Amino acid sequence: MNTKVVCDGEPTGAADPVGDLPPRDSDLDSMCTQTAITNDVDPFLYCDVPAAAVIADPEPTPALIARAFRRIPLPEAKLVIQPPNGRTLVNLETNFYTEQGEFTRTVTLLGRQVELRIWPASFGWQFGDGEFDQTTSPGAAYPDLEVTHEYLKKGRVSPSVDTTYAAQFRVGGGPWRDVAGTVTIPGTPQQLRVVEARPVLVGG
Repeated sequence: MNTKVVCDGEPTGAADPVGDLPPRDSDLDSMCTQTAITNDVDPFLYCDVPAAAVIADPEPTPALIARAFRRIPLPEAKLVIQPPNGRTLVNLETNFYTEQGEFTRTVTLLGRQVELRIWPASFGWQFGDGEFDQTTSPGAAYPDLEVTHEYLKKGRVSPSVDTTYAAQFRVGGGPWRDVAGTVTIPGTPQQLRVVEARPVLVGG
């Protein structure tokens, strides 16, 4: 004999009234949802707003703009070394500089044009021998020596420069405002050979 156990309050012989229902639609605007996903924003935080607010063409938030700034491809600074040709001398003030300057980028967020003004805020100089320096100056070409380093022994080193960018933004030609945070782009190491100078006698 088969026995059926029925809990109090549970309907018998009927399907589960909740489990058999299709999932509820989110009621979010499809275009807003797609835009939010593209920009890595939670659609339920950004799009689950009254229809009147959606029609009002909302302005991108500073947090959304900061996230976009971190994802923009930014150039690495090109390292210039003097003396040139990949060689320098022990105990010589080897000169380093870069010419990376300010530039602009424009992105579209939530249908609005956002202009970004981007500049190098600081430079991290890796000299390849374990020594490091941090400056706000990009250095300068000889004879205006601003970023130099003396190698104490001969050998091969791979110096590089990392660039940390800061930015400001404006929407629709409005006032400039600071973007929260910075972005650091590592530089490609350059090959440099440190040699010792040898005295050579020459005829008078």
